[in-house]
Amino acid sequence: MMTPFDTNTIPALDSWGTVADLGSEILEGECAALGKMVFGAPADPVSCAYFGATRGVFRMTYPFNEHAVVVEGEVTLKNEATGESRTYGPGEGWFVEKGTPVLWTVKTDRFVKNYLAVA
Repeated sequence: MMTPFDTNTIPALDSWGTVADLGSEILEGECAALGKMVFGAPADPVSCAYFGATRGVFRMTYPFNEHAVVVEGEVTLKNEATGESRTYGPGEGWFVEKGTPVLWTVKTDRFVKNYLAVA
């Protein structure tokens, strides 16, 4: 039986370039982006996907409301508007509102989350 956070359940992820190709500002590292759409497409009002990034630091402003759960690796997210910072690992999740400026620090060689986005 598969568990929701078993890394063996992560589908093969496609290269999405770097996080800069997705509108983020890379501050440190390569920050390669990986992903696999599960439902909808990025421009749809509702979508679900796996998103991964390699080790590094980048800044992004959320383009949608998102609920996400870490399935592999570790990341620290800092809300740059409030200064709040938290580190997340497998099985832990968050909700971020559209327009929130977030500083990402990917602490492991690869980080993967599963997310549901609502535009």
